[in-house]
Amino acid sequence: MMIETLFRKRRAQSQALHFKYLPYVFNDHFVLVLVFLLGFVLYQYSQLLRHFPSQPLGLICLIVALYLLTMFMGTIPLYLEAADRHFLLVQEAAIRAQLKLSFRRSFIQWSILQTLIFLVLLPIFLRANLAYWLIVLILALSLIGKYLIFKQRQAKYLPKQQLKWDQAIAFEAERRQKVLRFYSLFTNVKGLSTRVKPRTYLNPLLGVLPKKASSYWLNLYSRAFLRAGDYLGLFVRLLLMAGLSLLFIPQSYLSVAVAMVFNFLLLFQLLALAQHFDYHYLVQLTPANQPKARARQLVQFLRLISVLLLVPQLALAGSLLKAGLVLGGICLLDVIYLPYKVKKIVD
Repeated sequence: MMIETLFRKRRAQSQALHFKYLPYVFNDHFVLVLVFLLGFVLYQYSQLLRHFPSQPLGLICLIVALYLLTMFMGTIPLYLEAADRHFLLVQEAAIRAQLKLSFRRSFIQWSILQTLIFLVLLPIFLRANLAYWLIVLILALSLIGKYLIFKQRQAKYLPKQQLKWDQAIAFEAERRQKVLRFYSLFTNVKGLSTRVKPRTYLNPLLGVLPKKASSYWLNLYSRAFLRAGDYLGLFVRLLLMAGLSLLFIPQSYLSVAVAMVFNFLLLFQLLALAQHFDYHYLVQLTPANQPKARARQLVQFLRLISVLLLVPQLALAGSLLKAGLVLGGICLLDVIYLPYKVKKIVD
């Protein structure tokens, strides 16, 4: 009973964490982006159903393959703490029961989400005149596959003989850090541990920057961008999405608008660099730690990032109209948005 109460309390704390940070995720800017993208996706989806290909075999195989990848979605929260291996070792049987309950809850939640995704794709299957038994078979196989994958993940930390304390605690700590790193893209979070990836193969890029006091913060922001765990990956993903929008959306104005949304979202997320060194005390002691210098060099760095965005997008534009619109949009972000937002954050 004590262990059940403890795990119920930890689940409540985890839910409270989500409720605390989700309003920052779904801020005005992000909600606007989601509404815009949702409208675009629904429009393209309706166009696909109206102009369905006469030979849909390749399309159906691709959609089924992508849908089956949803079997790998989801994780199992264990709610274990580092001290549990010492203080709750005698309660291992009760803890195993709670972990199995967590497995069942997680499987049901992610199975419901997977079924909802299937229902979204159902009109395509019906439009392709697939047999009803085949449609049901695809759903059943995906749910069975998810169950087997979850059982395999559970067995890594909860074998039949004995709970693997070290592996389970390490897994839970990494799961929490992933959640906090996601929320840190939108606001400052507590409990986030900093991860540094050396990425020595990118060191030649840092050699371009001048090593002098007037470029102190520019060098720091560049190193954080290249070596911190999230910024570079975010840059690559959103640059890819913007490039695909320019390449595959035939309407010039719509494709540029979608690409600019991704560009804006990237620059907005990179504004978190302004607080990246707030807890590095040696950085705070340097004579170069001046708000105006920080703001000016952050704007310079983000403008450099916008140039890196501009070059491939101009190459993928495909027309002078698209290229001009992309250039104009990025110039507006550089000249109007970045100085105003950086000044507001740093001050």
